[in-house]
Amino acid sequence: MYYSVSPFTEDARQPTQRGFCSQGRPHILTLLSLSNLPCCLYFSTYDVAVVGGGIVGLATARELLLRHPSLSFILLEKEKELAVHQSGHNSGVIHSGIYYTPGSLKARLCVRGATLAYEYCEKKGLPYKKCGKLIVAVEQEEIPRLKALYERGMKNNVRDLSIVDAKGIRDREPYCRGIMALDSPYTGIVDWRMVSLQYGKDFEEAGGTVVTESEVNDISMVKESPAGSSEGMKYPIAVRDKKGNEVRCRYVLTCGGLYSDRLSQMSGCSREPRIVPFRGDYLVLKPEKHYLVKGNIYPVPDPRFPFLGVHFTPRMDGSVWLGPNAVLAFKREGYKVYDFNARDFADALSFRGLQKLVLRNITYGIGEMYRGVVTGAQVKILRKYIPELSPNDVLRGPAGVRAQALDRDGNLVDDFVFDGGVGDVGSRVLHVRNAPSPAATSSLAIAEMIADEVETRFTL
Repeated sequence: MYYSVSPFTEDARQPTQRGFCSQGRPHILTLLSLSNLPCCLYFSTYDVAVVGGGIVGLATARELLLRHPSLSFILLEKEKELAVHQSGHNSGVIHSGIYYTPGSLKARLCVRGATLAYEYCEKKGLPYKKCGKLIVAVEQEEIPRLKALYERGMKNNVRDLSIVDAKGIRDREPYCRGIMALDSPYTGIVDWRMVSLQYGKDFEEAGGTVVTESEVNDISMVKESPAGSSEGMKYPIAVRDKKGNEVRCRYVLTCGGLYSDRLSQMSGCSREPRIVPFRGDYLVLKPEKHYLVKGNIYPVPDPRFPFLGVHFTPRMDGSVWLGPNAVLAFKREGYKVYDFNARDFADALSFRGLQKLVLRNITYGIGEMYRGVVTGAQVKILRKYIPELSPNDVLRGPAGVRAQALDRDGNLVDDFVFDGGVGDVGSRVLHVRNAPSPAATSSLAIAEMIADEVETRFTL
């Protein structure tokens, strides 16, 4: 039951009934209006609280509620809307699973996730396009790596994968030039934010509660129960936000994305792996040049460098994005070049892991910063694939920020990391500290895995 002090009732401890959903918990509109109150005037009780309204948190909350419809679930999101950060600032690609080590968790989740994503979009009537992807070799030295990628993709059971020659490239992408390419027609595009919001809709329709503008800043054991109440025993975990509002629950799952490390510290976890934000800036093709690109065009990845490299990506709205680069963001949610947060900046620069990563990749990093400032330098790389492209054909576009997990040795953490913490709190909290790319493609498969982990750790 949800309690509040209301100016319209004489008894501040009476439950407010207006706006409650069918299971007796408050409707989202009621919660949003209550969340504007100036101090801690209410608390609510739920079986499970999910912190984080991005695609992974929403998919997992949905999966858990579908598995356990008799339990009560609440999802807390700090922004006014759901899925506005990584889930709403990405390339929109449905990946097929080519790049990942055969048999690895990432490979299995991506291949299954792509299948589930297409099936889900069909079922829900969400638009998508299977526009395919070419991974193009433009130099002879790239061909062995391209063939190794093909073998890797075949071992991962990627659908319809093939190698094509220069003529095959032109048949698929008339303006693209290369000597050999890997053709993945199963790769597609979708609006991942639209998919995320549909996950949230499923969750609410199944009886879940969503609260926005609730930035969690404390997860701890309930100190005492109200007089004559056993709720402290039944709901021993208190999740509090910056406004002083409190949710009491049996278990907590956090899917914090760019803030996953800081959420984890609330229950006594180590600071590592640390989240370091990398901003990716895109260019966009001018509308009159959209004919140059039909599907996704990617470079052959260079194992010496930590990211995939610039690529051509058509979007569901008809636009075409080119990029991104990869540079350190001075703010965890900083989508503009001059966005700055002192704590985020100091946190990143003081971390030995980032210092080691930068020293190992100093030339690459300087090049990425230069290409981020000088459009012509970015276009020069893109012209290797589409020679007709010129600086006059592009405009500066949007940006995204990637939550990159780093260990203390400067290695990119490329696998899933779960953590709980210490003491009584740790036994009732599960933190998803790292859900590596391609988390959007894999979201439904990741949700199954996290739900399995929750069921293993907790007694639901």
